[in-house]
Amino acid sequence: MASRFRIIKTHQIFNFLIPTVKQKCTVYLPQRLINSAYSAPPKREFSRKLIFGATAGAMGIGLGLYSYLSPPESKYLAGIPLAEKADFTRNDNIMDIKPSREVSGPASALGLDLTLYQYQTCPFCCKVRAFLEFYGIPYKVIEVNPVMRQQLKFSKYKKVPILIVQEKESPKSEFLWISAKISTLGTKIKQQQLNDSTVIISILGSLFLDLPSGLDSVLKYYVPMTYKNEDGKEVEEVMNKYFLMFGDNYEKNTETYLKKERQWRKWADNEFVHLISPNIYRTYDEALQAFNYFSEVGEWEKNFSMFERLIVIYVGATAMYFVGKRLKKKYSLKEDVRQSLYDGCKLWMKEIGSKRKFMGGEMPNLADLAMYGILSSFEGCVAFQDLINNTNIGPWYYNVKEAVTNHYGYQKLKI
Repeated sequence: MASRFRIIKTHQIFNFLIPTVKQKCTVYLPQRLINSAYSAPPKREFSRKLIFGATAGAMGIGLGLYSYLSPPESKYLAGIPLAEKADFTRNDNIMDIKPSREVSGPASALGLDLTLYQYQTCPFCCKVRAFLEFYGIPYKVIEVNPVMRQQLKFSKYKKVPILIVQEKESPKSEFLWISAKISTLGTKIKQQQLNDSTVIISILGSLFLDLPSGLDSVLKYYVPMTYKNEDGKEVEEVMNKYFLMFGDNYEKNTETYLKKERQWRKWADNEFVHLISPNIYRTYDEALQAFNYFSEVGEWEKNFSMFERLIVIYVGATAMYFVGKRLKKKYSLKEDVRQSLYDGCKLWMKEIGSKRKFMGGEMPNLADLAMYGILSSFEGCVAFQDLINNTNIGPWYYNVKEAVTNHYGYQKLKI
């Protein structure tokens, strides 16, 4: 199926899609127009509307992913007042959507019900999944349509990943269990909405250090602050999002280790991630191959209609090909962007050195999981295979993959 898609020329996509769309177009019409007096518009008019819609979709995909992968650089000015956001994680409007799939893990007794809203191959979503699976945390997945994004209607925050967290109550006695049930009758179950991959990982990482303290005790350390930047725009940011809260578990002899971990988590987020798009969308053929891979691993055929899937694949590939060129220029990458990708991985491996298995030593730390998550986002793309063939990052990558797949971090949880 994928190979058949790849032989279709870009200018032929709309002719290919129109017969499919015509059969289902009434589904999208307002009810007042669906009557005996209504007749379908002429083919030319319909084609123009489809082309206009697809073009708008291309702009939406391109600009949306561009803004996501290259957030505005906002500089905090000293002396500008900061304001905390109250009850920033509470959301009582979360829709009841059937999960795309459920991921199991040995840490089922953790007491957390997690639902991840994601794009399967988003580097930031891959970071969160790598973290959860390393610790063996069960979670549900809701795949978000990258164009329509109707799954995020409940949220003012429109980026992914979003993690919905609900703490499970498990009183020790039957009497307490019945009392808890009675006390919650007629009230909504409290669900916490956590945004931003780095913040999600830091919050859960802090919680895992002291599980009995509960999620609420950790959230107070990650309250978003709002301020106006040098352009007068209001910016929201979690100032200490790369820090874990150790409490009584803090050991002074780990200070250098933790500083390095934060440094390379930031590097992965703020520098290395910008090498990805220009490389996987380096040519139009590579962009199309990447989107067909995204469709396969994201199970778009199961989660989205044929029309939605083809629009995302072909229009998305076209849009991101041009976005990749713009990102190449913005971040001053080398003429052959592969060389910039290789340089980034060589820098990472140089920091690890020959005496350590991971950046974290004998066990992956949060920097390892972040870098691995970002790389895993394009594991099935041409750029990844070129990377494995032209650098020495392969052994480290597959060692982290083994640790994630086999939940090596589970032994660190005190459940």
